[in-house]
Amino acid sequence: MAQEQTDDLPAGWVALDAPRSLRRTLSVYRSGFGDPTTRISDRTFLRGSYTPDGPATLRLTWATDPAPTDDGGMRAEAWGPGADWMLARVEALTGHTDRPVTFPDADPAVERALRLTRSVRIGASGDPYHQLLPTIIAQRITAGEAVRQWQRLCLALGEPAPGPAAEAEGLLLPPSPSALHRRPAWWFHPLGIEQKRVRPLVETARHADRMWDWAQAGSSELADKLALIPGVGPWTVGSVVGPVCGDPDAVPVGDYHFPNTVAWALRREPRADDARMLELLEPYRGQRGRVLWAIVSTAGKAPSYGPRQRILPTAKW
Repeated sequence: MAQEQTDDLPAGWVALDAPRSLRRTLSVYRSGFGDPTTRISDRTFLRGSYTPDGPATLRLTWATDPAPTDDGGMRAEAWGPGADWMLARVEALTGHTDRPVTFPDADPAVERALRLTRSVRIGASGDPYHQLLPTIIAQRITAGEAVRQWQRLCLALGEPAPGPAAEAEGLLLPPSPSALHRRPAWWFHPLGIEQKRVRPLVETARHADRMWDWAQAGSSELADKLALIPGVGPWTVGSVVGPVCGDPDAVPVGDYHFPNTVAWALRREPRADDARMLELLEPYRGQRGRVLWAIVSTAGKAPSYGPRQRILPTAKW
């Protein structure tokens, strides 16, 4: 496995030339196994979304997984008005230029997590709108309920994704900005989505056309702009900036589990807050998001206490 020191990594970090798993890399763009907009199998990725040029469906296929990053076996097809935009972003989406990293003096738990996830790349979809919607829905509720509510919203408002029936049958686009904008809060209540999450969904739709430029300007600009949207806080921003801009340092602050998981993996502390999590991740600044996701993906959970689920009321706006 070849190694190289690169100028854009913190001192001591080494980039690895390791095989890439497209399935694992692209899984960040699917919101649960039943995501109506995105399908992933061992050899196929299918996604319907919006682009600056209109709706499109992207289909990627590959022969082996994992495989060398420059492997020519991957094929890309796209349909719809935004097909060219989708195809132009395939390399960024699949993390073609990203490399796994290692650090000789890393905590053993970090070293192990990075080793076990070395086939994962950090891609950049360039699509904040699609990434924001399921992330906003996931605010303040369990992962299972977030997946179900995203499915309900897409089934209610999503239009069929473009493409031949043999490839895209049943695939949906995410709810369009026009379908969400100005929709009253009471409409979302049967889906289980209460007022505090309705507002950022509607505001995201209102600003959707500007988000392409925000993403193009880079992760800092996108983070600053998203933070101005009512109801979009640090957790949502940190969860979106990484996969949209390919930022390996993006960290979601405010997660219920992440601080405990990091503290338990690195120091065997069963409980921690965001400040403690950031303290433990500080030696890896520049790659904190990569380290966090590696730990969350591979480390055991901290001991559990208290209720597992919060039941949130729905109220009129």
